[in-house]
Amino acid sequence: MSMRQRLRFEATDETHRVTSLELFFDLVFVYALTQVTSLLAADTTWTGVARGVVVLGMLWFAWCSYAWLGNQAKADEGVVRAGLVLAMMPMFVAALAIIEAFEDIPGGWYGPLTFAISLVLVRLVHLVVYAVAAGDDRGLLLQLGRTAIPIAVWATLLLVGSFLDAPTQLVVWTVAVAVDYVGIYLGGSEGWRLNAPAHFAERHGLIVIIALGESIVALGVGASNEPVSAPLATAVVLGLVVSVALWWAYFDVVAPVAERVLRRADGAERSRLARDSYTYLHFPMVAGIVFLALGLKKVIEYVADTEKHTLSDALTGIPLLALYGGVVLYLLAHVAFRLRNVHSVNKQRVVTAAVLVGLVPVAWQLPALAALGLLAAVLVMLIGYESTVHAEARHAVRHAEGPH
Repeated sequence: MSMRQRLRFEATDETHRVTSLELFFDLVFVYALTQVTSLLAADTTWTGVARGVVVLGMLWFAWCSYAWLGNQAKADEGVVRAGLVLAMMPMFVAALAIIEAFEDIPGGWYGPLTFAISLVLVRLVHLVVYAVAAGDDRGLLLQLGRTAIPIAVWATLLLVGSFLDAPTQLVVWTVAVAVDYVGIYLGGSEGWRLNAPAHFAERHGLIVIIALGESIVALGVGASNEPVSAPLATAVVLGLVVSVALWWAYFDVVAPVAERVLRRADGAERSRLARDSYTYLHFPMVAGIVFLALGLKKVIEYVADTEKHTLSDALTGIPLLALYGGVVLYLLAHVAFRLRNVHSVNKQRVVTAAVLVGLVPVAWQLPALAALGLLAAVLVMLIGYESTVHAEARHAVRHAEGPH
């Protein structure tokens, strides 16, 4: 590689890992996730849920775009470094505008358009920098060209939708997200290059950590202005148990197995596996955690706000469905993740998801704190079962003795 090329970008290899700049970039995404939770909490209706999912879907593909870019060329070198720093600016503005993405708050920039323009700029910077980082790789350049088509349609729908009334805007933006996700998938994966599988797996593991961190933040923020009491401390501890269980479910065995499978694949098969397992199947994992954060936030409100609620009040409606449904979505995404990677079904997680769905009518009648306790108990039993019944296989995985 010439000196001029090195100044532009530095290619990655199998040994490449996540850079500090990528972690710094993710801090903006942390804030964006807290804003999505706030958007959901402000409107606990099915329309509010749809709005939250659409916004999260847009943010997710924006983040994924830079995960792929950082795998092609080192994020802390040359033009890629400049691109990530530049993209952080409109990404942060987009995060600020999430709360008014559908309903403008008078007195400043028009919220929906601000959100739309900011995200379009994030994706535009990505495409330009990726084209530079592709160098002379014609296959990758052609892949970027195919990818630019659905992105252009997505951007057009996003900008046009921002001028429409709220119900129509939601429909148009939903179509935009569908075009983005389906169009990029249909564009194939043969031209993508995944030079560093360990980097890619680690990158997505870190975003799961970030999402789980947001669920913990939801607990802390909800309790921050309230006096510490036994019910509040119990709610926080139970919420933390749930978050730890979800962390354990991913990082104890699932993450190392998936990384090894990705390492063994090569060429177009590796790119397809990365696209399916990480770009697409990690989205419902993150969405599930965001819904969990909404449920936890509402439980804290029920426990802490003694003027509006008593300890006997039940958590019902969207907040309860978010609490239990978020965990169900997370577990089912794990099932699909394992099926795509090692072609087998994690039966105990399917059963646990089914049990949680069955317990929703029961939890609907329980005090909010008891509903959270029931959820925590089920997850502790799942982790305990997997850790004991599958202890030998778990030991093999964690000590690199085998792929399963």
